[in-house]
Amino acid sequence: MRSSETYWFRIAAVAEAISWTGLLIGMVFKYLVVHDATGVHLFGPIHGVLFLVYVALSIVVWRRQHWSTTVGVVAVLASIPPYGTIVFERWASHTGRLAGAGSDTPLTAQ
Repeated sequence: MRSSETYWFRIAAVAEAISWTGLLIGMVFKYLVVHDATGVHLFGPIHGVLFLVYVALSIVVWRRQHWSTTVGVVAVLASIPPYGTIVFERWASHTGRLAGAGSDTPLTAQ
């Protein structure tokens, strides 16, 4: 049986990384290509919300999975660099820190 908060944590990790991609593309267009901030205005708020969702779910999973302080802090800090959430989620899955997570991919039906 999968843990609901673990499932949503994995989804949030992927979604946050995808939103980083959108924001980075928007910044490239704003500063290098067409000097239009539309992409940043679109993806900035989306990324901001997904960032906050990921951080909140990191704290919930940290407590419920009984992670050490170091692992919990790294989970939260993984939201700062682009794609850090994916790296952390994969590491946590492979080391058994996402108990009840099921398969290695967050979008696989279980």
